[in-house]
Amino acid sequence: MAQDVLVAGGGIAGLAAAVAARAANWEVRLFEQAPEFSEVGAGLQLGPNATRVLGAWGVLEQLQPLAWQPPRLSVRDALDGRELGSLALGDSAQQRYGAPYLTVHRADLHATLLQAASRAGAWLRTGLRIASVRVDGELAQAQLEGGAQVEADALAVADGVWSRLREQLVGDGPAPATGHVAYRALLPMARLPARLRGDEVQAWLGPHMHLVRYPVRAGEALNVVGFIEGRAGAGWDHAAQGDALRAAAAGLCGELQALVEAVEVWRMWPVHDRDPVRAAGEMARGRAALLGDAAHPMRPYLAQGAGMAIEDAWALQQVMAVCDGRVIDVPTALQRYALNRWQRCARVQRRSRRNGWIFHADGLLRRARNLAMAAGGEPLLDLPWLYHGT
Repeated sequence: MAQDVLVAGGGIAGLAAAVAARAANWEVRLFEQAPEFSEVGAGLQLGPNATRVLGAWGVLEQLQPLAWQPPRLSVRDALDGRELGSLALGDSAQQRYGAPYLTVHRADLHATLLQAASRAGAWLRTGLRIASVRVDGELAQAQLEGGAQVEADALAVADGVWSRLREQLVGDGPAPATGHVAYRALLPMARLPARLRGDEVQAWLGPHMHLVRYPVRAGEALNVVGFIEGRAGAGWDHAAQGDALRAAAAGLCGELQALVEAVEVWRMWPVHDRDPVRAAGEMARGRAALLGDAAHPMRPYLAQGAGMAIEDAWALQQVMAVCDGRVIDVPTALQRYALNRWQRCARVQRRSRRNGWIFHADGLLRRARNLAMAAGGEPLLDLPWLYHGT
């Protein structure tokens, strides 16, 4: 009889867990609290560490026509517009790492994973939330909001940065605000003047802020996201006029000011994270494994939030594939998953925080950063330890 897993959450992490579990021949029941499967947000970057896994699942073939493969990364000073450093991507990244570097719309990745999970035979339900769990017995038991109870051999907790199930399992409170706010927009490429278009990933570094832009949707749209230091009101994702971002951009180079002014309506959200994972116990408890933002929310300054969730699911698949419930029981398998993941996830969290400090540098620190980038060249921007994967 096949073993089964309950998955809490139908975002990228939850759907990746469902695809992975089915690949390991486990039965899957996934519960998403929203009335329908959907994904908010705009663009994201997928490094070779993530696309390699998507390729192994057979998902990459469906995703690539919807994505963009940028030829290079260009890092620029937001004040004077000069290039500080660059990294060849495109065919070069494919040759170095055996998998592409892609930029995609979040909704396109989400839809592709949803299709893959459905085709693989996962049981997917919306409008149902797992309200409480018990994972220290012979089975993982979950109480659904509304009173029904379900049980399975294991539980995959993938209910996001404000995970209520994490609070029950780990008990370390909500993920705190970082003091950074993100503004994002998606612009039709055809409506932009030629000087604001482009086929590469550009990161513009300014005092106490930075802005990133790159194509998505097969090059038909430009994703723009600006990060500033400040506090946002309550809520996750909502429309904003962007006055604070425009004020922060007032002293930047003309190209960036023109790009910011080209956006009529921004979406805004506060950036939350946690301290880097400190031990395996923060990623597995009994018959429960935590994945994605429920396990290790991070600042988006290494572009690895989705990548780490996909890696988590791949690592979970490996232990599920050898877990027979007897010689290797479920708690032992999930502990092995956590031991294999927590240090790498913590390293990525630390590097993401460090990047924010470097990106937003001012004064003498900004000058030192610029000189280091000019002297370091591509090796300073390339990340073999990250892109080669686990």
